[in-house]
Amino acid sequence: MKTLTLCPARRKAVWGPKSFIASIVLLAATFAPNAMAATRHGASRHATAVPVAQSGAPGRDVRNYKIDGELTRRQSESPNGKTRVIVTLVPGAQLPAEFKRFARGDRKLDLINGQELELPNGILKQLEARPEIFRVHYDRPVAAHNFRTGVTIGADIVRNSLGYTGTGVGIAIIDSGIASWHDDLTKGNSSKVYPYGNQRVSKFVDFVSNRTLPYDDNGHGTHVAGIIAGNGYDSNGQKAGVAPNAALVVLKVLDANGAGTIGNVIAAMNWIAQNGAAYNIRVVNLSIGAKINESYWTDPLTLAAKQLADKGIVVVTAAGNYGKAADGRQQYGSITSPGNAPWVLTVGASSTQGTTTRTDDVMADYSSAGPTKYDYTAKPDLVAPGTGTVSLAAAGSTLVVTRPTAVSNGAFAQNVYLSLSGTSMAAPVVSGTVAAMLQANPNLTPNLVKAILQYTAQPYPNYKPLQQGAGFLNAAGAVRLARFYALNLPGVAMPTQRAWSKSVIWGNRLIKGGYLNPKANAYATNVVWGTAKTVTGANVVWGTLKADTDNVVWGTRDASGDNVVWGTLNAIGDNVVWGTTDGDNVVWGTSAVDDNVVWGTDCGGGDCANVVWGTADADNVVWGTAAAGDNIVWGTNGEDNVVWGTSGEDNIVWGSSDGAPSDVIYPDSATEPVANIEQELSAPAADLFDLVEVN
Repeated sequence: MKTLTLCPARRKAVWGPKSFIASIVLLAATFAPNAMAATRHGASRHATAVPVAQSGAPGRDVRNYKIDGELTRRQSESPNGKTRVIVTLVPGAQLPAEFKRFARGDRKLDLINGQELELPNGILKQLEARPEIFRVHYDRPVAAHNFRTGVTIGADIVRNSLGYTGTGVGIAIIDSGIASWHDDLTKGNSSKVYPYGNQRVSKFVDFVSNRTLPYDDNGHGTHVAGIIAGNGYDSNGQKAGVAPNAALVVLKVLDANGAGTIGNVIAAMNWIAQNGAAYNIRVVNLSIGAKINESYWTDPLTLAAKQLADKGIVVVTAAGNYGKAADGRQQYGSITSPGNAPWVLTVGASSTQGTTTRTDDVMADYSSAGPTKYDYTAKPDLVAPGTGTVSLAAAGSTLVVTRPTAVSNGAFAQNVYLSLSGTSMAAPVVSGTVAAMLQANPNLTPNLVKAILQYTAQPYPNYKPLQQGAGFLNAAGAVRLARFYALNLPGVAMPTQRAWSKSVIWGNRLIKGGYLNPKANAYATNVVWGTAKTVTGANVVWGTLKADTDNVVWGTRDASGDNVVWGTLNAIGDNVVWGTTDGDNVVWGTSAVDDNVVWGTDCGGGDCANVVWGTADADNVVWGTAAAGDNIVWGTNGEDNVVWGTSGEDNIVWGSSDGAPSDVIYPDSATEPVANIEQELSAPAADLFDLVEVN
């Protein structure tokens, strides 16, 4: 069984929905950079039968199955072997008695109405035949993403000038544990009583060895915890975390080698659903990732994350460290799970280059880029510093022992800090920022948190949104805007800065201009990010009316039924009209010099999959055209190929011919029924949060 392992570590892009993303293996990416070189240009002209995906809705690659592809392979190739699986049950059903002996103790995953089993591959068919069983998934591996932050992102301003330190906010860290003692985790002047020797840890739960006292034999979790909430005691405050007064709930799912499975992670999420209210858990940090085997609509890991988001908990996850191909070029389509889901906040990594100014910040070349496999969605959501991050070291842990040159001393103790790089280090920077935002405004929902973070982020002109999302984290701006919405004083102007992106990546659309309306229905917990309709069928509206140019109406209906209008008609050309003639057109900035977008325009019988964004500058994106520069062909010739940029610097060919069993792709068969999404997203029989509150 594979195990999950910790991993140290042009703007105006439009992501078409017609692509097929590369398989991700955590310990070694499986790709063949030159396998398709000979056929790139011809393939780019004849891409056909590509799946269509819509933001917030299942695409054609969301398949209906009872046993997933990896388990199907195992039961035919290794019938005598054993595999750990995750079984989900139909509503109201119980695990059949004959299979209970294979259950992993009392490890029930109520969050997804499931249970973990370890059973012989030869009896998987018996499990498949039972009507009580809804779906059986391989309990695949997950890994931590290993590769002068406070000043650069404005965290010092948040703490010292604005006065927000995460006080009162609980943050759950799903990782490798936490050190039994560290100076930077002491409670300081707080009068609150903590259960573990004056350490600022409210609760520790071990899903690996079932130990009751905190420990971290790997060291990754301790490092993450310090980025979030270290108080900087041993560095005279220099290495303080973003939210040093936040309370930590630590859930250990990875062992000393950083190994684990998604079952451990889901079990930890299940615990949060049952106990989150008692510890005021508002943020979950997942500096781990798993290979994407299926759509986020059917993956048990992403569905468990959705259950937490639906409860109002912000789930922050690392994007992954697969942004750089073996030949050194940018690698697209490399986001890991659960970062591919729209209901989580996916964080890529930047580098401060060792300075405290923002002007020289750059993207980390290892940071995973979108779009996401199967669902073709734009990710990451934003990026934060993750390179050369100095945080807490867990004495005697694997990372400390194996990386002695990365360990450093503090002002009062030896070997107390450790330097690591990766999106694992970037995610907790955002988690700490979210805690400060929630302290400033406890009423923020996960969708509104994401919108504020994106709106206040700083986009850098040398990177595409598939690399940087909405831009580089601006913690000070995000907390200021969160506080502004909390105070909501009449006549007070919204605080803005010129560097803010003032944009939101809503689904696969980069939308700019206007003001966020914090009371709009787009930010409800039951609205999936990127959709045009609420669960009740109402239009999603998320902007405010501004007389001159910035009105936002999303999902309004007229006679044709499908129009979206962004921005009232004005002289500077910021209008967007969706579905103006035949229902599929988008025109953005119809009179601007270089900001036009035409989506699905009439091509006179030619290649109709074109997207053109920015008609006159160097940042044009053409999707599916026959041009020599930035073509994309996904899934041509019956393989799982990706060709991004047929002749430019961004070429990638991924998974073109290796046929590795880990790269099993469900066939695009018109006869195969689409997955029962309503069943996938159905809540457990009991609302676990309500049970906690009642008891």
